[in-house]
Amino acid sequence: MNVPMPRPLFRLPHSHFSLAVAALLLLAAPLAAQTPAPAPPASPAAPATPSPPSASPPADQATPAPAPVPTPPAPSAEAEKPSGDASSVKPIEMTARPALTFSGKADWDDGYKTIMEAIAKLRAEAKRAGLKVTGYPLTVFRSTDDVGFRFDAMLVVDQPPADPQLGADFKIMQTPAGKAVKFEHRSSYEEIESTYEAITAWLDEKGLDSRDLFIEEYLNEGKGSDDTDLQVDIYVFVK
Repeated sequence: MNVPMPRPLFRLPHSHFSLAVAALLLLAAPLAAQTPAPAPPASPAAPATPSPPSASPPADQATPAPAPVPTPPAPSAEAEKPSGDASSVKPIEMTARPALTFSGKADWDDGYKTIMEAIAKLRAEAKRAGLKVTGYPLTVFRSTDDVGFRFDAMLVVDQPPADPQLGADFKIMQTPAGKAVKFEHRSSYEEIESTYEAITAWLDEKGLDSRDLFIEEYLNEGKGSDDTDLQVDIYVFVK
């Protein structure tokens, strides 16, 4: 995913600064010419007889010290945590499991909708074939380009028969296995790119290379790509 370049800071051109200074000087010249000459100093008045200093006010009438201004509480770390955050990182060893699988492709703009439709097809096929689903739905991303991606949508099932009677678009496959790192995304699918950017930065910081294989596991299924209650665990396989 492309990381946007930071916008350069705006700087005032030197020529604008020079013109501003010149304009201030032109405005100051007529004002100086119109300033009246100072009046001659008046004759000094006779010094008044100094009065005796007044006594200090009693201690109980002294000016009270100002009350201290309370310091506002600092925001909690949870409140400052962005939606795309790679702080909840957990190394994990993924084991292969049997899964009812539907393979497809999607454009980036309709990616979430296409994935949810594939999962709905899997649920219907698992029910028709009498397969027991034992885990959350998964998407294994096989390849990506500027236009879209190819994927395997999966439902982990318990002990499928040796020769299950499945529809033409479905098959039993094994989920990917190997060393992976688990990340959490807790926001809308529209914001998931920020999580992948945080993942990329974390892998670079740790000097880890990915296998160009990653899984999204949907702990719940949002009402749409803008549902901020969506919970997705992302597993990135590393070398």
